Amino acid sequence: MPTAKLISATEFKATCLDLLDRLNAGEWERVEVTKRGKVVAVVTAPMAQPAAVAGLHGFMRGSVTIPPGLDLTAPVAEEEFGAAEGLTYR
Repeated sequence: MPTAKLISATEFKATCLDLLDRLNAGEWERVEVTKRGKVVAVVTAPMAQPAAVAGLHGFMRGSVTIPPGLDLTAPVAEEEFGAAEGLTYR
């Protein structure tokens, strides 16, 4: 079973709905659309919802570092914020 289908933009335009049905059925993993021999688009079927959700949870883990000694609970401003009084600007 081929994992990718290479197709010209003209052929893609003429057979788009059939290609999408076959892609959804798992006949290919992806469809690569070309113009003048160069790939200009790649169409893939969406991941199953449980796999998509699992991929989102924790995807940024380890990307933020907190310098030693930084107190995340310390106030960030000396003055009070006006949100409690409904003010946008002071």
